[in-house]
Amino acid sequence: MLEKHWMGHQVDRSICAWFWKQAHPSERQETIQVPTVVAAPTYYVLHIVREGITFLACAKTEMPPLLGIEFLGRVADVLTEYLGGLNEDLVKDNFVIIYQLLDEMMDHGFPLTTEPSILKEMILPANLVSRVISVVTGTSTTLSSTLPSTTSSSVPWRASGIKHAKNEVYFDLVEEMDATVNKDGFLARCEVYGEVLGSSRLSGMPDVSLTFTNPSILNDVSFHPCVRIQAWESNQKLSFVPPDGSFKLMSYRIKNLKNTPIYVRPQFSSGGGVVTVTVMVGIRANVGKPVDNITLQLVLPPSVASSDLTANHGSVLPNHTTKVTTWTIGRIPKDKAPCLSGKLQLEAGLERLREYPTFLVGFKIMGVALSGLRSDRVDINRVDYSAYRGFRAVTRAGNYEIRS
Repeated sequence: MLEKHWMGHQVDRSICAWFWKQAHPSERQETIQVPTVVAAPTYYVLHIVREGITFLACAKTEMPPLLGIEFLGRVADVLTEYLGGLNEDLVKDNFVIIYQLLDEMMDHGFPLTTEPSILKEMILPANLVSRVISVVTGTSTTLSSTLPSTTSSSVPWRASGIKHAKNEVYFDLVEEMDATVNKDGFLARCEVYGEVLGSSRLSGMPDVSLTFTNPSILNDVSFHPCVRIQAWESNQKLSFVPPDGSFKLMSYRIKNLKNTPIYVRPQFSSGGGVVTVTVMVGIRANVGKPVDNITLQLVLPPSVASSDLTANHGSVLPNHTTKVTTWTIGRIPKDKAPCLSGKLQLEAGLERLREYPTFLVGFKIMGVALSGLRSDRVDINRVDYSAYRGFRAVTRAGNYEIRS
């Protein structure tokens, strides 16, 4: 858990201890889910969890909660980029740099500098040489003595004078499908959350534009600060000077989709304390690309004492502690439909199953955006060189739930 005390806004360490007790009520009890925003006795506490690391922020007065959550997410992204990952060992080994980053990213309780390109000019990423020098001399060599040139620029997310031997820009359209199918087999909810991720290796100060064939289907759009909002509102075009390196260009949501790529048909019959299970899985519609990495998690109710399930395709891995059985299907074969079958043994005294299991579906489709969003063209202006440009899409399951 990261902790920072701001001048004039001292936060007692007891607030961290209080939050820890909320997540871990007792030593023997498992970790419970704590709301993202919690009203503590003297503070409002906001938190996110990334890779097992808890990022905690405190506010003395009411504030827009999304501001604090977004800032914590930005801190996690910056640390991931600086440290090459995010785990407990990396945090312990680079605690000095983390404190320096927090000093620059927030000033007196207000977000200040959050762009990685500017922070890297102010605080050099850690390497083996700087660590050895710090240990030998007892001083830090990561702080820069000059002010970054981008602080006074109209495009603070990009440094001037960038040069690359090979100029290229790539965009990944990544979508996650959230769906709920009720016990009658009807689609109760289906929507897609998507992100456009960019990777830019362009020299100079290029001006990039990205257009879609059907931008009208987008809802709840959110953009990187580099995107010109006026250009989007006038002609639904993304016009921007890209940051150098990897960045998230935009996010969006598309609601009320009418179909899902695969179907799950469970059947249960119970009597005499035993439940017979049969589950069929198949492709609902041809999406143009193969559906890979199909998995099905069977979340058993507490009344089930044991399970004996087998499949005619893939592997079945039960977890008797959590009562979750994972069926790994992979890609559905053409010659047979995958089927999971077997029996569930109920606890003593129960004749029939009263609470039916829930299924969690996973899948991945390369080269297709199930929302129907398509890229039209990518243009690069204000440069005197030719650059390679690429665009690809991938869809995977998010919260895809089948209720039985």
